[in-house]
Amino acid sequence: MIKVSMVPPEHVVECWEHVKEHLAGAIQYTYGRFELDDVLIAITDYDHQLWIAFDAERGYGAVVTNFVVYPQKKYVNLAFVGGVEGHRWKGPMLELLRHWAYDNDCDGIESIGRPGWAKIFKNDGYKQIGCVYEIPAAETGIGV
Repeated sequence: MIKVSMVPPEHVVECWEHVKEHLAGAIQYTYGRFELDDVLIAITDYDHQLWIAFDAERGYGAVVTNFVVYPQKKYVNLAFVGGVEGHRWKGPMLELLRHWAYDNDCDGIESIGRPGWAKIFKNDGYKQIGCVYEIPAAETGIGV
């Protein structure tokens, strides 16, 4: 049976070697914004949390979250998600994260991701509220 759990901050470094492979795929979709070491720093030095899916044999996946506070709302952000056999651990992980959001006075869970996530969350109350587009900066400034 697969279990899901938050990794206590004092144990993140010792389990990092076992989970970083699961997050490597998510890193490629940041298009150079993050490297794996940046994610570890976000967890150990800032306000991000590491969650894992595992059983007695192996690890199946990892999720990195953080809180996003807006003037009127607060959300748990799914910053990075990766792993294998997601169909086996997505449900328990999402249930745990929903409780985590509630326990921390959040309005819900949010994430920015590829369009394929719509299929993954279609039965979980997912609602598309926008898209993220990236436009490159100008080659030179205008001296503002």
